[in-house]
This record gives sequence, structure tokens and C-alpha cells, in this order.
Amino acid sequence: MMTNPILELKDVSTVVNQGTSREVIILNHVNLQINEGDFITIVGTNGAGKSTLFNVISGMLPVSSGQVLHLGKDITKLSEEAHPEFLSRVFQDPKMGTAPRMTVAENLLLAVNRGQRRFLKPRHLKTHLNEFRELAATMNNGLEERLNTATGALSGGQRQALSFLMAVIKRPDVILLDEHTAALDPHTSASLMAATDQHIVDDKLTALMITHQLEDAIKYGNRLLVLNQGQIEADFRGDEKQNLTTEKLYEYLEH
Repeated sequence: MMTNPILELKDVSTVVNQGTSREVIILNHVNLQINEGDFITIVGTNGAGKSTLFNVISGMLPVSSGQVLHLGKDITKLSEEAHPEFLSRVFQDPKMGTAPRMTVAENLLLAVNRGQRRFLKPRHLKTHLNEFRELAATMNNGLEERLNTATGALSGGQRQALSFLMAVIKRPDVILLDEHTAALDPHTSASLMAATDQHIVDDKLTALMITHQLEDAIKYGNRLLVLNQGQIEADFRGDEKQNLTTEKLYEYLEH
């Protein structure tokens, strides 16, 4: 049994323009333990610190004080380039995270070979096609029929589904979903959200998801965090999360 959380933030603060009249505290002494198998949804008003939290976890933004730990190891000063060894991130923009001129299959092969010193060769690609077809079919949007299509020609929903598959294909320790359905129409968003949840549950993945959709925040995951002014105001789980309504959550955000 794992003795350490997969990821932990200990008293983490992030300050910009520190020591000047324009100093702003973005994260304010945040403490958070992320355990194996957690699917944590995150809500908060604009400027609450949601994106900053993800930027700190992914190494894009340095912390001003405190520690970030991965499996008990201090990674506070670890470079952003080293984080993909254990962490993946899916952004809001479907264009991010994929190579537009490469086919769907070629993009998936890039994700499989991430971190390895290997070259893209047709014979390598062919050996993966059946596997990629089965994987793409799990997204329930026809992506499996477009393996040889250039990614730039996909619909937004298919391209975002591809980004998600590229993020999870090597089963990283932590997956960050940064409003990954926000740029899609309601039907496509709901479909991608259902497929996302299926992958996380079936493969026992550990994920954090920022969303402005309160219904999704309540429906999915085992924990729900409310961020406000750089602090975690609430960490709903268990029956407390099950009994939440959008009305109650909206009132909580208004306070």
C-alpha cells in the first residue's frame, strides 16, 4: 500500500512582483494531498488561483515558498521539462498538445515514444495501428476511422479527444485536465466528459480537472475543491460531495 500521496503541496505560496507595490499573492499557503486514484474536480471564480495551481504542479511556475512532493520526493525546483516523466496535461484549446500536419496515428505514436530516443518509422507505426484503433474507439466520436487523417483536419471534439488519449496513453502518475471541454459545444463536451470519466475510472488514473461547469464538478470525481483568493476553501468528498447541488455550490462560490 502506498505510504506517500502521489502528489503533495505543503504550505505552497506563489507571489508575483514580490517586494514591490504591485505584489500579488496568487496561491496563499496551499496544502493539498493527492492520493492514488483521486479524481479531483476544481471550481472557483476567475482569479481564484486554479490555473496557477496547475502551473505550479506542472513546473511552469516556480513557488515562492513551500514544497511540492512527488511520491514523497521534493520536486519543488524540478524543471518543467522533467515533469512529463510522471505528469500529463490537457489544455482548453484543442490545438494544443497535437501536431497538426501529422496523422492521428502518428500523434499517438509520438505520445507512446515520449521520452525515448526513437525515430518515427512506418514499420513501427503499422505495428500499433490495431491498438490505436481500439483506443480511439473508446472516445465514441469516430476518431478510430480517422487514424490516417492529418490532425489539423479533425473536428474540435476529435482533436481534443486525441489530446486526451495522448495524455493518458502512458498512464502518467498525474493528469491535469485544464478546462479541456470548455471550447466545445454542449453535446460534444458531454460526450468527451463521459469518455474521460470512463478512462479515469477503468484505468484507475489519478486526475485533477478545472471546470466552470458546476454540474460536471459535482457529477464526476471523488473530490471537489473550491478555490478562492488563492486558498482551498473546501474539499468535498464522500457523502458531502454526493449531496451537493449546483445551487448549494453556486452559493458557496458567491460567499
